[in-house]
Amino acid sequence: MTRPADFHARAIDVLHDANEAAWRETDPEEGVRHFTNATRGLLGDPDAPAQPGALKPGETQFIVSACFFIAPSRDHMIVFADNFGLGRARISVTDSRPGHTVQTRQAAVVKNTDEDKIFRQIIKTGRVGCSIYVPVMWKGEVMGMFNTASQARYMYDEEDMKVQKLFAACAVAAWMGLGGPERVAEEAAGLGPWQP
Repeated sequence: MTRPADFHARAIDVLHDANEAAWRETDPEEGVRHFTNATRGLLGDPDAPAQPGALKPGETQFIVSACFFIAPSRDHMIVFADNFGLGRARISVTDSRPGHTVQTRQAAVVKNTDEDKIFRQIIKTGRVGCSIYVPVMWKGEVMGMFNTASQARYMYDEEDMKVQKLFAACAVAAWMGLGGPERVAEEAAGLGPWQP
């Protein structure tokens, strides 16, 4: 994977800036959005989209990111701080890669979703080719899942996943400190009963 020589130094600077900006927010979703937006510009091999097999005919490179926080009923997650265009989408805590991440509490990089037996496409506007899934943890409890994804296959690797784990740890601190649990409870109540 091609990486800028200063990748790790840049990662620390970007994380610092996202953290500083998040704590100036009063809304938990806007606090978390600083981290989801930051991973889009930081992570991944910038040369990956040009590699053979990274994009299929007709595909155009895009990068998206979001946090999925678990509703109080603990049976589904609600999307927050996304740039997917999903709105307040909901997904079961057992569905596809997001659910697997919550259930196993294990981060994963899926380098090529075409070859992954667990992957199911959630975004309706384009197919994800490569994705990172990181559990969002607080005091030993899974609060949700942080996802960054690309249409280009082989965009991310384990080094990106390690960095995203740091972003997830800071994002959940902002979420909790700014009233995230109350926010997800309000959203869940407003959306009504979960219908899988």
